[in-house]
Amino acid sequence: MRTDDFIESVEDDIAEGRLTEARTTLAALSPADVLDVLERFGRKDRAVLYRLLSKDVALDVFEGLDPTLQGDLVQALQDDEVARLFTDLDPDDRVTLLDELPAKVANRLMRGLPQRERAMTAAVLGYPQGSIGRRMSPEYATTSPSLTVGDTLQRIRLRLDEAETIYTVPVVNAVRQIVGVVSLRDVLRATPSDTIESIMSEPFAVPATMDAEQAARECADRKLLALPVTDNESRLVGILTVDDALGILEEAESEDAARTGGAEPLRRPYLSTPINAVVRSRVVWLLALAVGASLTVQVLGAFEDTLEQMVVLSLFVPLMIGTGGNTGNQAATTITRALALDDVRPRDVLRVLGREVRVGLLLGALLGALGFAVVGTLYGVDVGLVIGLTLVGVCTLAASVGGIMPLVARKLGVDPAVFSNPFITTFIDATGLVVYFLIARAVLGI
Repeated sequence: MRTDDFIESVEDDIAEGRLTEARTTLAALSPADVLDVLERFGRKDRAVLYRLLSKDVALDVFEGLDPTLQGDLVQALQDDEVARLFTDLDPDDRVTLLDELPAKVANRLMRGLPQRERAMTAAVLGYPQGSIGRRMSPEYATTSPSLTVGDTLQRIRLRLDEAETIYTVPVVNAVRQIVGVVSLRDVLRATPSDTIESIMSEPFAVPATMDAEQAARECADRKLLALPVTDNESRLVGILTVDDALGILEEAESEDAARTGGAEPLRRPYLSTPINAVVRSRVVWLLALAVGASLTVQVLGAFEDTLEQMVVLSLFVPLMIGTGGNTGNQAATTITRALALDDVRPRDVLRVLGREVRVGLLLGALLGALGFAVVGTLYGVDVGLVIGLTLVGVCTLAASVGGIMPLVARKLGVDPAVFSNPFITTFIDATGLVVYFLIARAVLGI
């Protein structure tokens, strides 16, 4: 039976109250497939299904859920079930879950942790929201420069069940300052009597206060299996593993994609998101864009006399608006992506502006020549000239604005995606029409 068939079978079983059959169906699925099933249900049915899972599968499934769904599930389960799940989570995963829970529930769960687990979780909680310290794992294996390879292997074995990863081992001195890193491959390749100092390499670490997305990008760009995280005195406080780094980058990509499209990210699977949450994620942006679109109406009103004298100009208003918006969106999307990859920085604003002006001019020249030829043939040379010149001006303006707006946003500390497509489209709609009508008045003498 295909996974989709299993999902449909579970949906039918839940709808008709056949819990025994649903348990049998879930038992035949892998944890990854169970995740797909749970993400398609509402809060109440999800809790019912979760209770049908075996204990071994339940923890794996819980760890794979989005933090928002974990929060929903915690509030639907009984206290003893929640306490067991919470204790079995890694400290960094606990912190992510705590951010989704009401303060009273979070405090109760923290008080129920063993002292060692509570201390590690509290340490991660102490870092600012959005920092890598909030997403790192404080559970890791370390070694010392003076230790032998044999001693190090013994230390790694003792930490096998607790350490987040053993494939990259930080090397620390007597005061826990990181002085190097060593891979498990190099440890296994060396002879037991070799010292770690003889095989370790230079470390690359990030401060715990660094932005989580920036740290994750460093981890991915450098192709590191684990990235050491340090405090202000270069003492090791945690590690960021590559899978956690990819998760952070995926969240950032989802957020940028949503905001570029004029909505807030849902932060949970679509089918498990309540309708009112979907509405809230979109309505504010729609209202803001509606207010911005009123500028276009004002421009049309200001040039009403021009339109009355040359009605044919109104036929090309959608063309001007669409071309300008699309050109600006292309530039904004390109620069936003370049910012994320650290290809450009806010100080490069003049270089980006220079490039986008040239790009806009070339695009406008190509489109303008085509527009002049087609429109000039159908409506006369004068109208064709207006369309051709306007396309040059609009494309240049749109590319320039679209290119620098994300850089300005980053400089102001605002998410560049917020300044991307929706707002740029609204701005270019209004200014593009001003350019259009001014050129029409100049060329047509109206």
